[in-house]
Amino acid sequence: LKGRNLWVLVLGRFPTHHKIGIPEFKYVANMHGDETVGREILLHLIEFLVTSYRRDPVITRLLNSTRIHIMPTMNPDGFEATKVPDCYYSPGRYNKNGEDLNRNFPDAFENNNASIQPETRAVMNWIKNETFVLSANLHGGALVASYTFDNGNSVTGSLKGYSRSPDDDVFIHLAKTYSFNHASMYKGTGCDKRQTFPEGITNGYSWYQLEGGMQDYNYVWGQCFEITLELSCCKYPPADQLEKFWRDNKVALIEYIKQVHLGVKGQVTDQDGNPIPNAIVEAKGRPHVCPYRTNEHGEYFLLLLPGTYVINATVPGFKSMLKTVEIPDNTGNFSALKQDFSFSEVSIRSKAASCPKTPLYQELERASAAVKPTVHILVLMTVMLVLLK
Repeated sequence: LKGRNLWVLVLGRFPTHHKIGIPEFKYVANMHGDETVGREILLHLIEFLVTSYRRDPVITRLLNSTRIHIMPTMNPDGFEATKVPDCYYSPGRYNKNGEDLNRNFPDAFENNNASIQPETRAVMNWIKNETFVLSANLHGGALVASYTFDNGNSVTGSLKGYSRSPDDDVFIHLAKTYSFNHASMYKGTGCDKRQTFPEGITNGYSWYQLEGGMQDYNYVWGQCFEITLELSCCKYPPADQLEKFWRDNKVALIEYIKQVHLGVKGQVTDQDGNPIPNAIVEAKGRPHVCPYRTNEHGEYFLLLLPGTYVINATVPGFKSMLKTVEIPDNTGNFSALKQDFSFSEVSIRSKAASCPKTPLYQELERASAAVKPTVHILVLMTVMLVLLK
């Protein structure tokens, strides 16, 4: 890194720190230095949000109820290195060390043995230090909203050409929220005759397999739902087109942020009301390979579409607590459904059980291949316990 900083602007009623009950959202652009549209429209978005606060009731409510982090460029060196703008390719895609940052994160499916770059490390630490719930990563070179998983194996359905996450329904909704609020993405025409994307969305793996991508890393290790937005057929268009790109994306950018209020949120506390960090909170039937845990304030956020769910809160070493919830569509109210859990017999600080960075789905694939239907039920139980640990 040439000593250039990765700048983030945080907007909200309490921009300097996390506030209990207020979800964290982020937009990141320009991780490929020669893909410039996202970088520019995020600057427009910042200006729009700041100037609309207290003037526009919707933007005011959005900023009062959400903490919004905006990183216009994740690869400033690559951007500076793009001396000759090109619609299709320039070496500025890569960082100063010639590395593609969107192939540089730990991968949940295979050992990609990437030498972690300073930009990647900075973003990984950022994800670790904030309770991000929803995110999007802005690119160029196509016109489509692409969602997790980007990589896959037989466990996630890659043999059928689609790598499905446990929250596939939510991801499809998120991608469509963007594409249908965009001026033309939903038409799915793509950038040339060979490539079409029905409704302007695609599963990442279905489009092309990618190792070490940022969106899968966010979802598996960051507990944050991220989609990748390809915003322009031309990676580095002429400056006079930028205003049109802003107009085409403005509504979609705002509507997408609102989705951070989907689903259910709450706190897990002991009998004295003290927060319990690292409690596992998941919706039944959609376990994450790296269980989603409460933050230091005992908070959890689960993005779920409207419907009936059983939420399972578990403090390691104690009995689980189950609660059935009826989730409405609350995005218009700017607050997910609230559901707290109080453990009467627990009064401990549970130690963080960090999720290993080994390819987690590789383990799952091995386990599922090893277990044949004839095997005794006890072996199945053991395998499940091993996986759940």
